[in-house]
Amino acid sequence: MVDSFAAIYARESTSERVRAAEPLGFDPQLWKALTDTGAVEMAVDEAVGGWGATELELALIAEQFGRAVASAPVIETQVAAQLLARCDAVGAELLAQALAGDKLVTFAPRVARGDVLGLVPAGAVADAVLALVDGRLVAVPVTDNRQPVRNLGSLPLADITVDRDVVVLAEGGAADRLFSDALDRWLVLTAAALAGAARRAVEMGAEYAKQRHAFGAPIGTFQAVSHPLADSATAADGARLLALKAACAFADEPDRVSELAAMAFAFAYETARDATHRSLHIHGGYGFGMEGDIQLYYRRCRGWAMAFGDSAVALDRVADARYGVAVS
Repeated sequence: MVDSFAAIYARESTSERVRAAEPLGFDPQLWKALTDTGAVEMAVDEAVGGWGATELELALIAEQFGRAVASAPVIETQVAAQLLARCDAVGAELLAQALAGDKLVTFAPRVARGDVLGLVPAGAVADAVLALVDGRLVAVPVTDNRQPVRNLGSLPLADITVDRDVVVLAEGGAADRLFSDALDRWLVLTAAALAGAARRAVEMGAEYAKQRHAFGAPIGTFQAVSHPLADSATAADGARLLALKAACAFADEPDRVSELAAMAFAFAYETARDATHRSLHIHGGYGFGMEGDIQLYYRRCRGWAMAFGDSAVALDRVADARYGVAVS
């Protein structure tokens, strides 16, 4: 399965295609290839028309997504489908439309502030978004109530105004639990994608360091180049390990899922941030030029993470999961 998705990204998400999808950051041709393959269906159980993939399997697929910095909202739509499936009959119609490819349903990892959902992933191209609004889990139709947000990551982000025409999926404590569980899945899959992007950035830096010569030797022989790359390679392996451990926790350690998911996200974000920064500088001036591929990774990794927040935001969630929510 991993090889299958890796082949799709190799064919449909080349650096030329990633560039062509900017600034919106959505490639309809890639999205069709993924939906035809069953990228959304795989996330839900067979009883509701899916493949029943585990969180670990989804994380391994997300890693390939990250390696390709793909211009398609795979993670958000998978999380949204899982969430709708857990809402039973009230979410059945929208889930059926999402699985059939008739509607693109996304997930908002940020809780609404007032009547506005900020920086919704895929909000600029979605037909509906699942979100927590005033203690209710709702499905918000997206039409002219969106405001696309220009961003350096070239992602299809949008601020969405919540109007009265919403479908209430759950309320109160049930809504909070469903949203929190969905957020855990989003954090884990995004962590896996960031780890994949970090590993690919290290590979790109190492390849360039072998080709570029200075003072009669490959620049990779200099410690100022090789040592930072080694640090990033080690960190990228650790980020992948932690992301997969968090994915396994859904089955093995359910009481630690929130803690491990946020921890994996924080570490993967910092790893991808540093790895892409180091690799970009190894490329020198070429790395800062738009014709270089490494800048795609540098910009995209920051964009993926900031749709939720930086590592400090995630570490607050770790602390809340381990020690309880602080009361002022």
